[in-house]
Amino acid sequence: MHHVSVNVTDVEASTRFYTDVLGFVLRNDRPDFGFGGAWLDAGGQQLHLIEAPVPSNLGQHFAMQVEDMHATVAELRDGGIKVSDPVPVGPNLQAFLVDPDGNGIELHQVDALP
Repeated sequence: MHHVSVNVTDVEASTRFYTDVLGFVLRNDRPDFGFGGAWLDAGGQQLHLIEAPVPSNLGQHFAMQVEDMHATVAELRDGGIKVSDPVPVGPNLQAFLVDPDGNGIELHQVDALP
């Protein structure tokens, strides 16, 4: 996968969330498409923010793989971010949070459980 795009209402606020809270890196190569947006590096893939109405969250989300679920959840919560409790999915763990517009984000740790 090359990138995922999500609609946001405030590109600057969303860019701050994804860079300051989740550690993405703002790219400077986004062309002018005639509408607001931002391109962010996300560990080898990209997240594209598109300034447009945000659809209702009906379960759609993207997942970010993390090395240590419990440490990641604790760090986010310490920063005031609401994150669900991690739950097992087979040998993996997952937890969920939302960005400032309510877009779903899954945290996923592979082979976290015996």
